[in-house]
Amino acid sequence: MPRIELKNITKHILNDLSLTIEDKEVVALVGPNGAGKSTVLNVIAGLIGYKGEVSFDGKKMDRIPPHRRGIGYLFQDLALFPHLTVAANIAYGLKVQGYDSTVIATRVEELTKALHIERLKERYPQNLSGGEKQRVAIARAIAPFQKVLLLDEPTASLDAQTAKYLRVELGTLLRRLEITVVFVIHDLLGAEEIADRIAIIHQGRIEQAASPETIFFHPGTEVVSEFIGRPNILNCDQCRVLASGLVEITSGDMRMVLPYEGDMIGKIAISPHDIYVSTTKPPGPTLNRYQGVVTEIVRHRSVVRVRISMGKTSLVAELSKGIFDEMDIAEGREIFVVVKLRRLRYVESA
Repeated sequence: MPRIELKNITKHILNDLSLTIEDKEVVALVGPNGAGKSTVLNVIAGLIGYKGEVSFDGKKMDRIPPHRRGIGYLFQDLALFPHLTVAANIAYGLKVQGYDSTVIATRVEELTKALHIERLKERYPQNLSGGEKQRVAIARAIAPFQKVLLLDEPTASLDAQTAKYLRVELGTLLRRLEITVVFVIHDLLGAEEIADRIAIIHQGRIEQAASPETIFFHPGTEVVSEFIGRPNILNCDQCRVLASGLVEITSGDMRMVLPYEGDMIGKIAISPHDIYVSTTKPPGPTLNRYQGVVTEIVRHRSVVRVRISMGKTSLVAELSKGIFDEMDIAEGREIFVVVKLRRLRYVESA
């Protein structure tokens, strides 16, 4: 499977962009609208002209036409043939390329098993769920023994609950296929759930390409730090394992409970927009709820960042300007804080 190298690519918004994607790696391209994410996919696929170099395993691909690059490209609309069964959809590209019927049957069987859609082979697209259509579309895209899979917003057409489920499943499935994958996604959390590595694109350049943990805990540039929302990074002073897959950590004067996967925790990242603040005590259990004092208010164009001190520890919460204007928040005022348990991230102790 190929190692993809992009060197000094210039096209449209792309400005001297360079990026390396390792063999069998799953890489997410993340950035604001218009940053050049989809253009990168089109350059890799050879669908548009460009300046610079694209290489697969050291072989220059710049003069190789799209149909000879060994790439499967899955667009947002999936574009399954409505008049063909699942099996026929998957077999379509193989038939066009003239493969023997025995090879086609073996390949369809192999992919339907890998993607857990064997029972769907005789169904038509209109009788599939959103997640099932995604898996069929992936199988069809790589059926002609493609070495690279490109996906443009793979979960954009799905509702939030289905998208969340499919992202987790998709990461597992893509690794099982053992091919090189590059995908565009606008949601940083979604990228985390699928990718081995995240490449942050801004104004046509790669700002940082690293593991999700590195992106959140060690943003490489000011642009990356702003894009991920300048998370609160807390040191874990003590760690106590609780029942039911939870752990209680102590950081300064704060005690916090989060999901536990068996490793000692070194640092915790809490995104400012995942912190709920209230001027009145919120109802419900006391889990990850605190009381503190507002020590700083910083107004930006569309958001307001509020720093709350809780003894030796402080957190920055981010509110929309509209919500902030509706609340009576001022420096020196006591305020209530809720940290959303499911959105906490952590890295292990060294």
